[in-house]
Amino acid sequence: MVGIMRQLRDLVPRRPLTTPEAMEVAELQAIRLLALSGIDGPPVPESVIANLPHIEVERMKPSPVSGAAQWSRGRWLVVLNGNESPGRQRYSLAHEFKHILDNPLIHLIYPAFAGLSATDRAEQICDYFAACLLMPRVWVKQHYFDWGLQDPGRLAQRFGTSWTAMQVRLLQIGLWESPNPCTKSEQIAA
Repeated sequence: MVGIMRQLRDLVPRRPLTTPEAMEVAELQAIRLLALSGIDGPPVPESVIANLPHIEVERMKPSPVSGAAQWSRGRWLVVLNGNESPGRQRYSLAHEFKHILDNPLIHLIYPAFAGLSATDRAEQICDYFAACLLMPRVWVKQHYFDWGLQDPGRLAQRFGTSWTAMQVRLLQIGLWESPNPCTKSEQIAA
């Protein structure tokens, strides 16, 4: 059987990707990871990533960053800021996992484009992947429409994320309008 990492990496075309293409691939990877893990409702447990082969998760207090990933001693070490909320740590873990998935192809799939550096593009897509994994479009819409949970705070609580992360996801899905003119990537960073 082909491993989960390989199955997720096989979804990536071997060529430079436009931002919409990269976002589509990220969402497909998130959906596939949930399906392969047998997760069918929120909140998505950390174990979806932490229990994968060659992945080790550690928490550091204090930490200057929310998360970081590095290949070391035959495994990916993901270090999370242990002082942050559990929802923020799960988001950071998902973000770093996308960096791990992209690692073999990072310079090919995210060339600098439209004033964004390759690094900035990768960060943007990793944030999108984290949102797709923790707040899948179908689940959010189901809770929003079928269950009547239309308050970002209540949705965030149900999905185990921050209010800000849920608000950004609602913006991405088209269920929320931005009260300020800053970009979605600026809101994600908040």
